[in-house]
Amino acid sequence: MADAASAVAAFRRVLKPGEEERALGRIATEPQQKRAMEQFKRAVDRAPDIKAALRDPRVLQVLTTALGIPEGASQTGLATRVLLSDLSDKKSLANTLGDKRWKSAAETLQLAARGLASLRDPKMQAALGDGLRRAQWNDNLETEQAGLGDAVLFRERATSVDNNIYAVLGDPIIRRVVTGALGLPPQLAIQSVEAQARAVSARLDIRKLEDPKEIQRLAERYLVNRANEKAGTQGSDILSRFGFPSGGYFA
Repeated sequence: MADAASAVAAFRRVLKPGEEERALGRIATEPQQKRAMEQFKRAVDRAPDIKAALRDPRVLQVLTTALGIPEGASQTGLATRVLLSDLSDKKSLANTLGDKRWKSAAETLQLAARGLASLRDPKMQAALGDGLRRAQWNDNLETEQAGLGDAVLFRERATSVDNNIYAVLGDPIIRRVVTGALGLPPQLAIQSVEAQARAVSARLDIRKLEDPKEIQRLAERYLVNRANEKAGTQGSDILSRFGFPSGGYFA
């Protein structure tokens, strides 16, 4: 039970003013952060074209990590096709891929239009450096408490779904937090996206994701459930202590 309470307390501590800034400042002094960006810049400067740059692990690792798709570093072919997609073509891979993180990355980088110039832009490199630091912070939070990094990212992204249940399912972080908070089983992922949408909609009024207070409550419910799963307990008393209903959520 104490783990569930600690999870919520850790989340609220992380959200205190100045906490994120201090954490990112500490991470910025770590040698591996500087080394990763130096290697990225050298690789981009030496690349003959944008496709060659994307095939370089030093480049793709930074791009995918900084833009929130860490597993994409090992998906060179997919990354190249998506990041060079024509965003104006509704049938392009970036526009049709279920994982919407890739489209967001393509929109940020604009590689189809700008090519290497985008990756050599000092402003873009600064933004990528910031993304690397935030990714490391997220990893540190997950190490501290299971689900804590997810909860922080969910709080930042949740309002972007615009009352679209498929946008919830299309972002792995939002999907994981929502389904985890609702207590939906992992096996839900093997069902059709339509079946998944019905299951989530039956228990979640998606309009609630317009309200920061409800987003906070959902993130905390997720953390409680993660902690209780690890402890092998139901933790109904912990839920009630933090103002959660004991039954369904947001139905």
